[in-house]
Amino acid sequence: MKALIIGFGSIGRRHYEVLSSFKNISNIDIVTKQILDEKQTFQNIEEIKNLSSYDYFIIASETKKHFEQLQFLESNTKDKIIFCEKPLFETKKEIQVLKNKVYVGYVLRFHPLFEKLKKFIKNDKILNANVGCGQYLPEWRPNVDYRDSYSAKKEEGGGVLLDLSHEIDYVQLLCGKINDIKSYQLKISDLEITSDDLTTFIGKTNNDVIVNISIDYISKIIYRRLHLNCLDVSYELDFIKNQLIAKDKHGIESIFQTPRPERNSMFKKMHQSILSNGIGVCTFKEGMDVMQTIYEIQEQNNE
Repeated sequence: MKALIIGFGSIGRRHYEVLSSFKNISNIDIVTKQILDEKQTFQNIEEIKNLSSYDYFIIASETKKHFEQLQFLESNTKDKIIFCEKPLFETKKEIQVLKNKVYVGYVLRFHPLFEKLKKFIKNDKILNANVGCGQYLPEWRPNVDYRDSYSAKKEEGGGVLLDLSHEIDYVQLLCGKINDIKSYQLKISDLEITSDDLTTFIGKTNNDVIVNISIDYISKIIYRRLHLNCLDVSYELDFIKNQLIAKDKHGIESIFQTPRPERNSMFKKMHQSILSNGIGVCTFKEGMDVMQTIYEIQEQNNE
């Protein structure tokens, strides 16, 4: 099996590292303007003459390039597997994918405690969800000036709403599509950025679950938590502490902990699933549902 990675920044390199360990991947080529010794590279996908020789495409470029690259692959390939990093686009786009199988890179779905939580709530009714995630943007990427990152630049598809759309994806996976949204998407700190550093919103899903999500670039204390109230049990999943707490209506509490996942373990599980049966991976439709939610928030906050 041959793979083509489009974009070779930090996330593209990570996908290369993971896929290089797969025995069923015989060859990995790269689309990048970088000069990489001992690797087959292309300046852009349009110059590749034997595009159909690749079986697996990984779009790991800047968010603003995803639409054009996905559209090109859909127009020029057939019966291929295409992986696109999250989010799909910088805002809602009209595109049909009929000839290829497309997946979206919401890797938190493969956190071992999230997988455990999904099993726990399978036979319970979710009443509401409270979700929070934040980290101070200057601490995100060591040795990189945050002002130079795409996250800092609205025009390049940056901003906390897009960067932390993991939260929207997993909430919609558990609770249903979020509708009836009331939101704030703001830049409120002294960070030297043009993108939003705080997005907070409430909504109701098509399964009648009330959700409250707040994500930010401004918290000096890193946090990533999901709190679910179900009819019989309440759950709190802390992705930073790698801890899941379950407490039922009788006061019986259970605590589940896992070691911090190895750096690439969730990425490895995600790619393995994509290349086998696709179970658990964010589908193209689910990725588009995330984009619809993002678009509704953007439209509410357009000046």
